[in-house]
Amino acid sequence: MSAQISPLASDSHSNGTVFQPEVRLQALSINDLDALLAIEQRAYSHPWTRGNFTDALASGYQIQLLKGGPELLGYFVAMPGVDEAHLLNLTVAPEFQGQGWARLLLDALALWARGQKAQWLWLEVRVSNLRARQIYERYGFRHVGERKRYYPAADGMREDAIVMSVPL
Repeated sequence: MSAQISPLASDSHSNGTVFQPEVRLQALSINDLDALLAIEQRAYSHPWTRGNFTDALASGYQIQLLKGGPELLGYFVAMPGVDEAHLLNLTVAPEFQGQGWARLLLDALALWARGQKAQWLWLEVRVSNLRARQIYERYGFRHVGERKRYYPAADGMREDAIVMSVPL
């Protein structure tokens, strides 16, 4: 899958031409883990750890990186299931948010899930994460339930999650 990076992320050269690197998806390798963790730390108050990602790799979960030239724009982690796939983590680097990359990552996730014969995509999202909830709703996900005290929050508290799903 490829597309062009938006002009906001392009480089102008001295002759006035604009260079727009190709966007590509690739599987996570250990060599990319430090760059991924740097984004994870900037994006979340309670980020996944190196161990979370290495465990996901070891478990055979689908971990795809979205790169624009040398830049890591975002990534997703998904777990296959029987007739379904579960999105565990979808992150766009803060400096690239608001440019449509989450939608592209969701498209890639849906394509992979269909290839796994999944009929549904599932996810949990923090009640407080209104931006992500709006992205998921625009994509077609619907609120189907809640998980009380699902996520860690500040000062040892817990935050509820909204369970969402979309048919494929």
